[in-house]
Parts: sequence; structure tokens; C-alpha cells
Amino acid sequence: MGDYMNYKALYRKYRPNNFDDLYGQDVIKTILTNSIKNNKINHAFLFFGPRGTGKTSTAKIYAKLINCLNINDLKACDECENCKMILNDKALEVVEMDAASNRRIDDIRELKEKVIYPPQIVKYKVYIIDEAHMITNEGFNALLKILEEPPKHLIFILATTEIDKLPDTIISRCQRFEFKRINNLDIVKNINYVLNNLNVEVEEDGINLISELSSGAMRDALSLLDQVVATGKERITIEDINECLGLVNLNMLFELSKSILNSSKNETIETFRNLVKNGKTPHNIIIDLIKHFRNIILVKSVKKELTTLNDVEYKRYFEHSNKFEIDELIYILENLLDVEDKMKKSDMQNALAELLIIKICSFKKEKSEMEKRIEALENMIKSGNLKIESKEE
Repeated sequence: MGDYMNYKALYRKYRPNNFDDLYGQDVIKTILTNSIKNNKINHAFLFFGPRGTGKTSTAKIYAKLINCLNINDLKACDECENCKMILNDKALEVVEMDAASNRRIDDIRELKEKVIYPPQIVKYKVYIIDEAHMITNEGFNALLKILEEPPKHLIFILATTEIDKLPDTIISRCQRFEFKRINNLDIVKNINYVLNNLNVEVEEDGINLISELSSGAMRDALSLLDQVVATGKERITIEDINECLGLVNLNMLFELSKSILNSSKNETIETFRNLVKNGKTPHNIIIDLIKHFRNIILVKSVKKELTTLNDVEYKRYFEHSNKFEIDELIYILENLLDVEDKMKKSDMQNALAELLIIKICSFKKEKSEMEKRIEALENMIKSGNLKIESKEE
């Protein structure tokens, strides 16, 4: 029980404590370290971009750097009193707030009263506001008054996944940094580093699968890895990962796409429901179908080297892709992506998935009926049996 209570999730345990450990944001790291080197520290920053790409980690590293008492070669010492307090989340003047739970105007007003006083221990008071788009309009107005005339000892770092929800008046007063999705190579590199520390072996294909599923978010990759490592095995196969994460195997995906190809709503929904009965979530099924149809489109559209498929997979996908028209593949993939996005915010994932199946199975049928009518019309024109009557006034 004690071990369980003390367990720390991998994404927290391996959270970067310095810029050397932060993947995928090299330009941002360079600009921030140069600002310290040149003593041009801004009073307000806005970090925006997809989740799990290092926004809050960067904010905490920067807060530690500017407050370190023994900074050397633009690196924090991690040993001075300031560094230790920030590392252990005990620095009362380096505050991390979640705007989703501190949205009231009173919280911002209270903040306004606190920030005017200079820090007693650290060099700079730093307020890191996560999910900044969740602040209320009144809260933004109160924050704006602080940002208009900020004290020299005060730094605000706003982090958000939805910059479009922030007022322009706030955005214009911040130095903006856009965080990009982290590439697969960096995610794989970090996963391997974590696995070496845990003394766990995962098949290379399995590591690549976890990286692909994370969609460029390092936090998501480590959370998925946490689930996989929790199986307790010293060597984990891709089959173990499919089972653990509730993913759909390749054979089942081809069955689903064949039934979609045949416009068989009954067969497709039946296969989908069987997968759900066997423990696959509707969301995971849709994610796997997105990857599956993306592979079909790529094989049909570009050279082999631009896909990530091995020879056996490529041959299978190539034969299957010839049965689809490119326009229907694009239609199917666009609708899959649309439903996957809706599923993140819905409690009715089964209904969304089944409605999608009916929609994409209907597309081919409707298209073929239209083609038959056009073909019949063309034959009538060729045979001269098409007569157009005009009514005289």
C-alpha cells in the first residue's frame, strides 16, 4: 500500500528539470536562455500550442534559471536554496496556478494585491498560469491592469492550448512562443531513455506505436508507456501493447475497411460492436481506422519510402488500396477525423461511431447509384434515344 501511495507517474517522474532534457523546442530554448544571458527578461510570456509539448515544464525551468543563485553556463545549479525550493514546489513566490480552478474575479484581484510587493527570498516572483484561456472576462480585465504597469520583480507566464480564446489586449502584452508537436524521433529517444532506467524491454515496433499514438505530445507518450509498463513484464511485445491499450489489430482493420468498401452497414456495425464487446473503446477504434485509412491513401498516392510500412504491410495495403477511389478515401478519412475530434468532448462515443459507419457506408452506395444514372444517360445520348422536348409559348 505504501509503494502505491508513493508511486509517481512516469510523465511526472521524468519531467525535464533543465533545458537539456526538454525535447523538440530548440528555438524557444535558445531565445529564453539568450534573454537571461543578455539580461533582457520580459515581464510577460505566452506559451501556446498542443498539450504535452513542454509549455509548463519550460515555464518552471525558466523560473528556476532566473532565480538560481549560482547560475553557470546558462544552467541552474539545482543545489542552491532557490533551486531546491522550486524543484520541490515549495517556493511560495514561484506560483503555478490552474486557471480552470481559479477563474473567479476575486482570485485575480487577490493576485493583484500580492504581486505589488517585492519577493522576500527569490529574485523574481513568477506566476505560471496554466489553461489561461479559462480565465473569465473580468479576470482578464484585472490581469490586464497588472500587465499594463508590472513591477520589475514580477513575471507572468501564461500557458494555453487555445490562444484564440485569449483577448488581443492580453496577447499583445506578452512575448509569444508557439510550441510545436514533438517529432517521433525525439519521443522514441525519450521512451528508450525511460525504459533503460526502468530496466524494461519493449519491442521496437511497440515503441514506435506508442510514439505514433501520442500525436507529438511527450506527456501522452509517457502516460501510454506507464500503462504498458504496469503489465509487470520485463519484455513487452507489440501484441501486449495492443491488448493493454485496447487497440485493434491489423486483420480486424482490414475486415472493417472491406465491409466499408462493400457498403455493408450491417457487417461494419456488427464488427465494430464485437470489438467494443472485447474491450476496445470506440475512440481507440476510430483512431486506429484513421491510421489505417491514412496508410491506404499514402500507398495509393506516394512512393513507398514516404510511408512507414514494412514490405509485408506495404504489399497488403497496396493490393487493398486499388479497390478504393481516392475521392472516397479522402471523404472517409475527413469524416473519421471529424468524429475523433467530437469524441473527445462526448459521452456518446458508440452513437457517434455508428452514425459515422452508416454515413461512410452510404457514400459509396449513393455514388454508385449516381454513376449508374450518368452511364444510362450517356448510353441514351450515344444511341440517339435522348429526346429533349421544348415547349413553345
